[in-house]
Amino acid sequence: MSVSRYEFTKKLETGNAVIDKEHRELFQAVNKLLDACSAGKGRTSMDETIQFLNNYVDKHFAHEEQLQRQSGYPGITAHRTFHENYKRTLKEITSRISVSGPTIVELGNLNKHISVLVSHISTEDKKLGEFLNKQ
Repeated sequence: MSVSRYEFTKKLETGNAVIDKEHRELFQAVNKLLDACSAGKGRTSMDETIQFLNNYVDKHFAHEEQLQRQSGYPGITAHRTFHENYKRTLKEITSRISVSGPTIVELGNLNKHISVLVSHISTEDKKLGEFLNKQ
């Protein structure tokens, strides 16, 4: 089963070195999970990758929110709401992959969910980066 890989392109850069570094690492974690799914890796390997991805998303979102609080970012409430919903849905999708394996349906759901993140980075996180760069 062929799986698309995600690439952190120049277009997704926010201009904030810390956020961009974490986004690159996030894409690496996503690609690692997709690779594990497509390669039919054992459950242990896949569960470790799923755990890492969920933990990394939690850590990254918390870090972004900390930067927003410190800088007085006006869009923090909406941004935090997006983060909470995103984490909840990611956990649901990855736990179904963990239980039933990487079915085509669940991989499709995961890919759609990652696309939502890419869109969020290219719009909302770029706004955050611009705001932080003016500080």
